[in-house]
Amino acid sequence: MAAGLTLVFGVMDIINIAQGALVVLGAYMSYELSTHLGIDLFLGLLITVPAFFVLGVAIEWAFMRRLHDRDRTAMSILVTYAVAIIIEGVLSVTFGVDYVQLHASYVDSTFHVLGFYLPYIYVFGFILAVALLAALYFVLYRTQFGRGVRASLQNRTAAELIGVNVSRVRAVSVGIGVAVTAAGGMVFGATNAFNPSSGYDLISRLLSIVILGGLGSIGGALVAALFMVTLEDVVAVVWSPVWATLVYYASLVVVLSFMPNGLFGKAAVRAQ
Repeated sequence: MAAGLTLVFGVMDIINIAQGALVVLGAYMSYELSTHLGIDLFLGLLITVPAFFVLGVAIEWAFMRRLHDRDRTAMSILVTYAVAIIIEGVLSVTFGVDYVQLHASYVDSTFHVLGFYLPYIYVFGFILAVALLAALYFVLYRTQFGRGVRASLQNRTAAELIGVNVSRVRAVSVGIGVAVTAAGGMVFGATNAFNPSSGYDLISRLLSIVILGGLGSIGGALVAALFMVTLEDVVAVVWSPVWATLVYYASLVVVLSFMPNGLFGKAAVRAQ
């Protein structure tokens, strides 16, 4: 869920506040495919991921492209917040405000390991996350498109001078950033009950993960997510669930006090 957020920021300097709402939208799409069409949750990604890619390109064209470079980051918060409100409103009218959750045989089943009962969906979700991040890494560092993305990230003007279509690169990057959110939404919906308002808590957690990992670092998002979620769960079990959320955000403050750019972030050197 955080990979798409950090990709969009890294390429476009846009803080996508709508990411939490998009995760919930992905969960509801998987819910509809599973409940009404009987499509397996993971097979349903063959439908939701391409659909979200198109949605991401449409959002970039309709909202983000019109932001000026001078105030892009600040204005993106307002614009994407409006997108989040629209998504939440549509979901509330369509599905109501009751909580739902995705179900499948591997969602409701567990296996025993080292004295613990671990749900299959957590293992499958982790494998899916690693696979998607590996695919993103391959696209960014082993393809011509990825070179264009990194060139646009470092110096937009120079990238345009050597023939990179920066507008297309940005549109496709947002499409990819939103597409992977569909997969995150499916796993989120299978591991948590959700309703149209669930995106608000999600976006605060996703932003903290992206900041901790280092803005623009996809690998950092994975490491930070593992660290933050593990820390929160350990505190909830060993100490108290009441303190888990506080420790979650307190750890972010502590790490940033010593590493202002995050775990894998680098000082920004960017020319527009």
